[in-house]
Amino acid sequence: MPGWHHVSVGFKGGQVVGVRVGDDELQTLYAAVGSSGWHELVTEDGRVRLDLGNVVYVRLENEDHRVGFGA
Repeated sequence: MPGWHHVSVGFKGGQVVGVRVGDDELQTLYAAVGSSGWHELVTEDGRVRLDLGNVVYVRLENEDHRVGFGA
């Protein structure tokens, strides 16, 4: 079972999409950023199609911060 990562994808115009992706999907996304066309990303919640020409950043969220008891 892959590890899941919180990722924020930022677009031209300021919109941001937050998703959870597996290890392989994260590497595939990193490789695709900077190219053009559409990229299908398989997330924990389903599939997302990204217009790579409008992606301006991909941020891997820090997994260490937790909220609640037992953190």
